[in-house]
Amino acid sequence: MPAAALKQQLREQLKAQLKAERQLVVAGFAADGKPEKLLRALRKSVDAVLAIAWREAGLPADTALVGVGGYGRGELFPHSDVDLLILLARAPDAATQERLEGLVQLLWDLGLEIGHSIRTIDECMIESKADITVQTSLLEARLVCGDAALFAALEERYLAELDPRAFFRAKTAEMRQRHAKYEDTAFSLEPNCKESPGGLRDLQVILWVAKAAGLASSWRTLATGGLITQTEARQLMEKERAFKDIRVRLHLHAGRREDRLVFDVQTAIAESVGLQTTGSGVNLRRASEYLMQRYYWAAKTVTQLNTILLQNIEARLFEQPGVAEPINERFNDVNGLIDISADDTFERTPSAMLEIFLLMTQRPELKGMTARATRALWHERFKIDAAFRQDPANRALFLRILQAPVGIIHALRRMNDLSVLGRYLPNFRRIVGQMQHDLFHVYTVDQHILMVVRNMRRFSMPEHAHEYPFCSQLMANFAHPWLLYVGALFHDIAKGRGGDHSKLGTVDAAQFCHEHGIVAEDSELVVFMVENHLTMSQVAQKQDLSDPDVIAAFAKVVKDERHLTALYLLTVADIRGTSPKVWNAWKGKLLEDLYRITLRVLGGEPHSADRELKNRQQEALATLRLYGLPADAHEALWRQLDVAYFLRHDASDIAWQTRSLYDRLGSDKPVVKCRLAPIGEGLQVAVYIADQPDLFARICSYFDRKNFSILDAKIHTTRDGYALDTFLVTEQNFAKSYRDIISLIEHELGATLQSQTPLPAPGKGRLSRLSRTFPFQPTVDLRPDERGQYYLLSVAANDRTGLLYAIANVLAKYRVNLHTAKIMTLGERVEDVFLVDGPMLNNARNQILLETDLLDALKV
Repeated sequence: MPAAALKQQLREQLKAQLKAERQLVVAGFAADGKPEKLLRALRKSVDAVLAIAWREAGLPADTALVGVGGYGRGELFPHSDVDLLILLARAPDAATQERLEGLVQLLWDLGLEIGHSIRTIDECMIESKADITVQTSLLEARLVCGDAALFAALEERYLAELDPRAFFRAKTAEMRQRHAKYEDTAFSLEPNCKESPGGLRDLQVILWVAKAAGLASSWRTLATGGLITQTEARQLMEKERAFKDIRVRLHLHAGRREDRLVFDVQTAIAESVGLQTTGSGVNLRRASEYLMQRYYWAAKTVTQLNTILLQNIEARLFEQPGVAEPINERFNDVNGLIDISADDTFERTPSAMLEIFLLMTQRPELKGMTARATRALWHERFKIDAAFRQDPANRALFLRILQAPVGIIHALRRMNDLSVLGRYLPNFRRIVGQMQHDLFHVYTVDQHILMVVRNMRRFSMPEHAHEYPFCSQLMANFAHPWLLYVGALFHDIAKGRGGDHSKLGTVDAAQFCHEHGIVAEDSELVVFMVENHLTMSQVAQKQDLSDPDVIAAFAKVVKDERHLTALYLLTVADIRGTSPKVWNAWKGKLLEDLYRITLRVLGGEPHSADRELKNRQQEALATLRLYGLPADAHEALWRQLDVAYFLRHDASDIAWQTRSLYDRLGSDKPVVKCRLAPIGEGLQVAVYIADQPDLFARICSYFDRKNFSILDAKIHTTRDGYALDTFLVTEQNFAKSYRDIISLIEHELGATLQSQTPLPAPGKGRLSRLSRTFPFQPTVDLRPDERGQYYLLSVAANDRTGLLYAIANVLAKYRVNLHTAKIMTLGERVEDVFLVDGPMLNNARNQILLETDLLDALKV
């Protein structure tokens, strides 16, 4: 048989061998669920094929095939690269170079995803010194086949030139950079099980630096060497096995290398390990939620033990004993870290488990805890039981942490990382690692709560006063601001229990206040915050703030300025703590407007439409005088406007529109004016045109085509039959070229409205990946307002491109008149409220048809 045919036959045999053995290994994993067995079996399978290929290549006797990286460690995940080093005794001649190329080509032809390098020992050392990644991969080098003496020479040279201290610094710096890339949290809703904080890579870092230092090469030898306890070694092995199991399942499910636990695959992975969805309705608990809560608890443990171990290894490497400066009889300051005075400090004095966090708030120069203190606290945390929680001294310590002038957030986060916070507040422990599939929270419940407390805390810090000046001003004048932190800590603590978490959380908050001796007046404030933490955002974003009845009802809920201020600060902190996408300047303005209007009512000033109208008109006239217009320039337009117009627009908006239309009233051509929105975000677009039934839909169609998002719309019809509509819109990149965009909108939108071309059919915009994974059932609710004059149309659905235009198109079909539109986007979900009327709505059958068509339009 010709040589080429023999080579082809060998390729086919090896390829079939790899495939058959892989199928057997995967079937074995499906049966027994043992990831280590699969990883070893896949590695052995590849080892065997590589040995045959190596012999076939006919390379010189003094060459070696070396596994490096994960493959060198003796593990191979289903779709990971096979990292290889072809080690040469000298630079290759032409014949050897040809054989090397043939070997690499053969391995690729076999379907192996190889990552390879061809180097001499000298070249390995040069690359190792230049690149910490190469140095790390060589640390785990393993001879696969070839010259054992050459490989031994590489190992000897590598270890001789390895600087354990420099390696430790480089790997810990690399780890910090990696953590920063993943936002320094193990609680990402879509974590990377390999690279995220608390994942497999953190475990590998420990073993790498320990091995480089000659301290240990496995969890067992770390324990026998005294760097960790047997219990910690067992915990680390369990967590490593759990992460390997998840990573194996991710690779098998995706059919490729995939290390991210994205929403799309979480359910499939959960079901593959035997987890099932339980309950229904408000008691629904998805299989993916069980999986992710297990993941977060494991990552939390790894994060903590990673800190302890690296501190221990660092102490061994750098031998910095430090001088213990006494803080009190229980604690010392050692090199800027707080340490326990004796190994049994927490065992003898359990209350010290809270005292240590209090001391760190009182002494900002302390950068953290020593490994000894951290380990002792970690192991003794189980002493925080019912008796501990009932001890008045411990309750006083916990309150003092919340009342500390600095360091509160660092203390709470450290307490959560060490499971002290969850032990002290058992209901908080229930929401640690709990997912939120509401399409706008991007953090687990516990991380969201701590983020809200952090946001609240920043309102009191002068260095952050520029972020939200009004909030900082209110916080500066608020007596006992620590009560706000208590409200923030409990506002979502009842998530996931079924039922209304706002109501359920009030029970926890009331109990906490009673047990901690908080006076009745302050307790009532905390409970009020928890019960009503969603109220202010709902009123501001869904109701008409120009309606005196709306303001009066809200004022009745908040009762006084103290409650109003507390609720306002919590609302801002809460919205900011859900997702970077949720907060915007428009929501900030709505909340601030509601606060200021309500404050005037609480101060005894009635929210009178007549008074508000006169105030706004006078302020608008004052602004108009600055433009140099005639004294009567406003009269022609204002005669055509009703009270609702003035109550729904700020004085600056009234002045701007009056000036823009001064010499354009009654125009037979559309007038479109655009400016930067005064709130500091987005553009304001005013449209003046003879009214037409499908005007709102036509304008929405234009903004949809231009990829603008509509944040707010105010729709008015003048007495002489002209539409005067105002839109607040935003676009991702408008800030870079807003002048050009303003000119474009004024020209194009005007031309679009004048052309009167037929409305295009609404497109079925694509849902985001998150929305497809967790679809939200759209709802439509149409009901008369309290006066029976208009109808309130509420729509909730998954957000997508063109959604508002699809709604507007249906309204145009039914000749529904739109007066206001409040567009509220919550991450991947929208909740829009429209004030509408129209003769067709007076018929119950038409109302049903409208709701049905709207539901059809909302579906994708």
